[in-house]
Amino acid sequence: MNPSASPNSRCGLDVVELARMERMLAELEPGELRRLFTERELEQAGDGPGRVAGLAARFAAKEACCKLFPRETALGGIGVADFEVEQTGSAAPKVAVSAIAQAVLDRHFIAGIGVSLTHTKTAACAIAWADRKQTRVPWSGKAIYHLFPWRRSIVLGNLKRVFGDVLAESEIRLLAQAYYAHLVQFPVEFIRLPLMSVKQRKAWVTVENMETAVRAHNQGKGILLLTGHFGNWEAATVAGIGQFPEYFNLFHFLRRPLKPRWFNEFVTRRFRRSGFGSLASLGSLDAILKLLSAGQIIVFVFDQHAGGRDGLPVEFFGHPAGTFKSLAILALTTGAPVIPACSWREPDGRHVIRFEDPLPLIECADVSEAIRQNTRAYNQALERMLLRHPEQWIWMHRRWKLRSPQPAT
Repeated sequence: MNPSASPNSRCGLDVVELARMERMLAELEPGELRRLFTERELEQAGDGPGRVAGLAARFAAKEACCKLFPRETALGGIGVADFEVEQTGSAAPKVAVSAIAQAVLDRHFIAGIGVSLTHTKTAACAIAWADRKQTRVPWSGKAIYHLFPWRRSIVLGNLKRVFGDVLAESEIRLLAQAYYAHLVQFPVEFIRLPLMSVKQRKAWVTVENMETAVRAHNQGKGILLLTGHFGNWEAATVAGIGQFPEYFNLFHFLRRPLKPRWFNEFVTRRFRRSGFGSLASLGSLDAILKLLSAGQIIVFVFDQHAGGRDGLPVEFFGHPAGTFKSLAILALTTGAPVIPACSWREPDGRHVIRFEDPLPLIECADVSEAIRQNTRAYNQALERMLLRHPEQWIWMHRRWKLRSPQPAT
């Protein structure tokens, strides 16, 4: 894709003959048909004379959606099953996407997909187009970017590493300015939090999919919570998890000390008062194993560089990055479920904490390979969470200290 192209330049077109769809409906078993269409799509198509045309138009739309992402489609990363076309009455059709397809949309900075369907007596046709995300930049972000360019070259370099193939230089600068605006809100929220009532905190932070964490915790093996520097994680965690008093003193954050020292002590004291423990990222193995055996929750802030014996070079957004291998070792050793979690700030200032489904544990005969594959899966989970709200990640961190291998000459 040309980064300088217009926002709606991605377009896919597909035509399906009605006779072909009629043969498919006659030949496919119900299970095979449901690998192409969702239950809702089949229900909306009905059983009447318009069923063939309706499903043909939907199938053409799903194929057109795939054509928006030719590389991912050719590699088998996405397919027609990842797109659901909803059309009721005279309303414009809508496209819902799977979690896998949503990650692809986020990677290409696409907010959503629009479709238009039509059919004749012999064929159905659909056009799909992509609507690009628009970066909103408050005045504070522009001011900090230009007046106090702290680590600006690192921020821009990291953004180009991730989005350089899909965003123009001007769009990357806007994303950097939105990131600085995000940072400006940190001290305001830290000051505001202690002054909030319980009711105000509950309205300020919404916790999504908490039932996933509850089910995992009920297994009795503890939980390994995978997260990174998303949103204002510290403030949102205090206000959000505080809504669940039954989890008081069950969360323990494994992380490096913050800088400056006074800020680290401030955050640590606030966490302890709120029922959260803190563990040093080095030398805490025995304490972690003891806590997991007691059903506790260990929070891994997983998106920082790890070097030496603690790190493993694993791909992160297509580039090697030193990544902690301890999380994979603990998951393989204890069987504790690994649950990704992230937070973000909505445009109205409210925060959201979301728990994802547990990641499948990858086991291999070669333990080293199992550690590598699980660690890569953890980085992929971080990628998906980061891409939802990219302006709210810690872009000033030197995440890619490792050099990409040079091609042989």
